[in-house]
Amino acid sequence: MRSPHRITTPPPPDKPYRNPYDELADLAPNPLEEFLHEEKPERDDAEAPWTPPDHRRGSRRRSRGRGRGRARFMGLPLAAKAVVALLVATAFLALGDRWALLYAEHEAAEKLKEQMNLSAAPEVDIEGFPFLTQVLDQRVDKVKVTVPDVAADRVSLAKVSATATDVTILGDGPTSIKGARIGAMKGEVLLSFEDLNRELGASQVTFTGRGRDEVLARGTLPVAGHDLKVRADARIQRNGERGISTDIGGMSLQLGDLATYRPGTREKEGLHLSRSSADRVAKEAAKAKALLSVPAIVKRLGVPESVVREALKSDAKLNELTGSPRFVNDVMGLNLIDVAMGHPELLKRLGLDPALLKGLAQLTRPVLADRLTLAFQLPKLPGPGTVALQDVTVEKEGIRVRLTGAGLGFGG
Repeated sequence: MRSPHRITTPPPPDKPYRNPYDELADLAPNPLEEFLHEEKPERDDAEAPWTPPDHRRGSRRRSRGRGRGRARFMGLPLAAKAVVALLVATAFLALGDRWALLYAEHEAAEKLKEQMNLSAAPEVDIEGFPFLTQVLDQRVDKVKVTVPDVAADRVSLAKVSATATDVTILGDGPTSIKGARIGAMKGEVLLSFEDLNRELGASQVTFTGRGRDEVLARGTLPVAGHDLKVRADARIQRNGERGISTDIGGMSLQLGDLATYRPGTREKEGLHLSRSSADRVAKEAAKAKALLSVPAIVKRLGVPESVVREALKSDAKLNELTGSPRFVNDVMGLNLIDVAMGHPELLKRLGLDPALLKGLAQLTRPVLADRLTLAFQLPKLPGPGTVALQDVTVEKEGIRVRLTGAGLGFGG
């Protein structure tokens, strides 16, 4: 009787054994082998006609991608979905809060520009986050305002910056803010030397600081067609609660090496010859005789008339008079602005232009001081409250004024 199991006869010894998976592999083509032995098509010089791309396949891919994305999201645990939703909601809330903040800053800047008659809207920075909760509470902790180029009398303030605290908002929402009430404010004003040189230095006068409260003015000033070197010292001080004033002193105009003009009526003010000019007068007989020929000058010199008459007749007597050590100092002490105007020939002999002296006579001390004054008044702020200057200092970049305020109101 035969066994129910089929007995497999082993292959004869002359035929080697082969793995059946290797046989299956032989039935499939080798892609690497096909690539290496692939025949390259001949290149056709004529380009193939252009055909529009088919986007339907890409659309199907994108649709499948969105479908897979939704499937993935639906496959997330409930807790993960809640976290994602919370993050999305937080992002939208933060975006809305920032939009409301920017809107409020813009509206505040426009109201300040309108009420203060500014040429440009100031920069308003409302601090604190979130902003909407502050609006609902109708109170903001801190607001910074920066106003560039504020007109103040004859000069422009380079920058006015202030920080307001304890700010009460007037309005029901971020889009209906009507104004604000400021509990306290601190700020500072900068009057830069660069602006002063541009606005007051049309005559090529430059301003620099020296010490804590002094400003030096140096440069040239045109008078009757002549460029005269100008020097002045301005002392800065507070003037009331809203302004600063300058006490201009040490003013002088130098006419080359001939003379120096100091406006005023004091003894050392007026037009005086320099030492080199006085030495030339003493050494040159023609200039000495021209000077001694004016009775008003002789009277101011204090020389007896008899001595002057002999000096005009004799060169020896003239040398004796002009050679004394006192003569040069007396000539330098003469104020030529009021005694030589009627003697143009004398002025020409001394090397001075009569038109120049006429222009100097019109350049009085108040006129010259007004040209160099740095005084200004802060613009009056609208609404209630007060702003007062606290401290004035001179720094390298300009004049810095610190101020405080309280009870200020803007808008409705």
